[in-house]
Amino acid sequence: MSMIDSAKRERGVVVISFPFEKALAQAQGYRKEMSRFLRDMIAIPGESSHEKAIVQRIGEEMAAVGFDKVDVDPMGNILGRIGDGKTLIAMDGHVDTVGIGDRGLWEVDPYKGYEDNDIIMGRGASDQRGGMAAMVYAGKIIRDLGLWGDYTLLVTGTVQEEDCDGLCWQYIINESGIRPDFVVLTEPTSTRIYRGHRGRMEIKVATRGISCHGSAPERGDNAIYKIAPILQELRALNENLHVDPFLGKGTVAVSEVFFTSPSRCAVADSCWISVDRRLTHGETWEMALEQIRNLPAVRAGQAEVSMYEYNRPAYTGLVYPTQCFFPTWVVPEDHPMCETLAYTYRGLFKEEPVVDKWTFSTNGVSIMGRFGIPCIGFGPGHEDQSHAPNERTWKDELVKAAAMYSLIPSIYVAKNA
Repeated sequence: MSMIDSAKRERGVVVISFPFEKALAQAQGYRKEMSRFLRDMIAIPGESSHEKAIVQRIGEEMAAVGFDKVDVDPMGNILGRIGDGKTLIAMDGHVDTVGIGDRGLWEVDPYKGYEDNDIIMGRGASDQRGGMAAMVYAGKIIRDLGLWGDYTLLVTGTVQEEDCDGLCWQYIINESGIRPDFVVLTEPTSTRIYRGHRGRMEIKVATRGISCHGSAPERGDNAIYKIAPILQELRALNENLHVDPFLGKGTVAVSEVFFTSPSRCAVADSCWISVDRRLTHGETWEMALEQIRNLPAVRAGQAEVSMYEYNRPAYTGLVYPTQCFFPTWVVPEDHPMCETLAYTYRGLFKEEPVVDKWTFSTNGVSIMGRFGIPCIGFGPGHEDQSHAPNERTWKDELVKAAAMYSLIPSIYVAKNA
């Protein structure tokens, strides 16, 4: 029975009742299964371009809980479908993780993990395989409770996000021709509703010199010395960037330093730095490049300022190059998608949701930033756990997320048909 079938009329107005308590109880009933599935995923290392094994494991779980169709595209993204209605609603979680960093900082094995009654620890627990566990079991709850409507739910497990966020969705939209009506991003939000985040760029600033023997440095032109004043001016630039009332301030940070030299006994003939530029609302990539090009030390050192390009092969061998520009995006708080999540949250948990934003970046940079497809964020886990040693997530949040995901599609189409 669909949600519409359960509607009744009161004073000429169609009133639709949604099974909030049943969905929450069903999600609670799958707490152990979600925990087991998450532990299984944590046990499979899957850094960017090495996700094959984790994709296979997710496919097994999707099939076991009753997804109608499960495919893996040429890039390696896994796409699970439920239903066959007109409105296409996607829920996205990336399946790759970063590495473990210094093993000595971990209290437990990052892949064997740990759990107790409340938490699950291990690499990817919050960022963001917990979101995948909740999405898959939301699909099972939809089947259990018959939460149908005129929609198709597409659950995507996407690859290479940690290396190049949004590249996966450039492929899905451009090459597979899939264009959802909206997308729920399941990155960690502490089960708050997030409606945007800053964009970012990866910028290269390079200087050139002339090498010579280090015993007579005056014979050459040291490229490293040309970079030194640029570093100080970038630090000062960071203090004077645009501030948006919702997304906050743009930032610039030097993240890497490289050089070439014939030997340790020679003057460097080239030097370059990587710059992490966060773009707030109202800033553009052209503006960001010009701000750096116009720095006095950049001009004096005749430094070259450019965007990096990403062209690393996926685990399938596919190369899908893109410039390292990841646009800013925001949806209004009164957007039907945002209002649907707030309504669902209130119905399930009997309290007002917190509506906020991410500090970091997500696949929304492509979905909405490049293609204008509305996105909204709701996920288990906490943003401050991302990339950290002793990463963890909370079982109660897995339950809350699964209940939310199970109801969002039918509530959205019922309220917006």
